[in-house]
Amino acid sequence: MPFGKNLRPAIDLLRVEIKSTAMDTNHLLPSALFVAIVTATLILLYKAINAAKFMWILALIWLPAQILLSINGFYLDTTSIPPHLAWAIGPPMIFIAYLAIFQRRMLTETSSLKYLTLLHTTRIAVELALFYLFQMGEIPTLMTFEGSNPDILSGITAPLVWLAYRKGIISSKGLLMWNIVCLALLFNIVVHAILSAPTPFQQFAFDQPNVGLLKAPYVLLPAFIVPAVFFSHVVAILKLTGGNVASLPDFR
Repeated sequence: MPFGKNLRPAIDLLRVEIKSTAMDTNHLLPSALFVAIVTATLILLYKAINAAKFMWILALIWLPAQILLSINGFYLDTTSIPPHLAWAIGPPMIFIAYLAIFQRRMLTETSSLKYLTLLHTTRIAVELALFYLFQMGEIPTLMTFEGSNPDILSGITAPLVWLAYRKGIISSKGLLMWNIVCLALLFNIVVHAILSAPTPFQQFAFDQPNVGLLKAPYVLLPAFIVPAVFFSHVVAILKLTGGNVASLPDFR
């Protein structure tokens, strides 16, 4: 038997290993970049609310817990009612509602309108991450800027709107309207993401459901980044409608 034929199985196995390694590398870099997005959001949120104790709880307990649950496949169980994904989204939203209702004065007096606005720049990177997940077949096209998700405009306009507000080009009403419009854009993608997930409530994208956000580290998008963005809009709207936007923390 020719020597080359003896090596054929080993060569085929090596090709498989190389292909597998390349795929792992292709996944590793975007995952690392997404972790960087989470870190940037965490830093901007800290600057926006200046609550060190809360941020430590968030960084050391909530975020690792969500990663562990997703690694163990908890969120991939999509047949339960309510869907397990509710445990990623529900607690942050309940906490935000509590703060908005019972801690409104504290939020409006100690938060920074500057960083509440600039936090939304992370939405540019988030949209690029979603586009990558679409390319990998993990989410449907309607969740990207090529489909029904223009949320990237929120991130692009955030620094421009803040600069215009800071220089007096637009008023508090203008900044308020921007927050309301961008909140509507956030609501749009959240609804599409939820109704595209393979749960009993799925309404869209049956050919390519939203499974990417059920896995680590991308589960931190619904578990942390979306609530952080929503929180920033809520607090900014409370400040702008309450007229409490002239304090030093707003411009620090």
